[in-house]
Amino acid sequence: MVMICGIDEAGRGPIIGPLVVAGIWIPEELEKQFIMWGVKDSKKHSPRTRQTLAQKIKDIAVHYEVIVPACNIDSLRQEMTLNELELHIFVQVARYKNADTYFLDAVDVNSQRFKINFQQSLNCDGEVIAQHKADDLYPVVSAASILAKTRRDTEVMHIAQTLEPQLDMPLGSGYPSDPFTQKFLESWGKKFGSLPPHTRHSWKTAQRLKKNLHLTG
Repeated sequence: MVMICGIDEAGRGPIIGPLVVAGIWIPEELEKQFIMWGVKDSKKHSPRTRQTLAQKIKDIAVHYEVIVPACNIDSLRQEMTLNELELHIFVQVARYKNADTYFLDAVDVNSQRFKINFQQSLNCDGEVIAQHKADDLYPVVSAASILAKTRRDTEVMHIAQTLEPQLDMPLGSGYPSDPFTQKFLESWGKKFGSLPPHTRHSWKTAQRLKKNLHLTG
């Protein structure tokens, strides 16, 4: 039986909330089930469809997720780049269970470099395929992207339920480009003199806000 593994992440760019990296392990012959379900890149599914597919995926595949909170991202970025951080988490996920072939959605602009660094860090005998847009190319990576995205969405929902009542306004998606998130961060800073919990302080948007609003934390 040939075991394949797909690994993908969700939440690389947001200023609020965690980074989630998910891995899926499944016998190669069962990957066709993902195709039958119409599994594709998580961004191409509605939230409701993602939730439905996530449960189906968990029912037939081994899965493992690593959640990296915003404060941990800030700490790790003092020691490494964001690409190095993601490589570290991808390897941590891969170590959960051996596979004959690992399919990775490469986070490095140089996918070959990402592949080599992953192989060296994991120190495994399995084949490694690392490509950009792997979540569009390989169903097992699409499935991993769905689990990563649904878990991050759940985490952000919990954050929103905690923080939104304190300002009576929506948190938004957590991305720096989201007008709702921009307004939320600025309003929180003006009211409390700091950035809200679960904010990535190492992001340029956060540093700019702290400077412009003279925030203490």
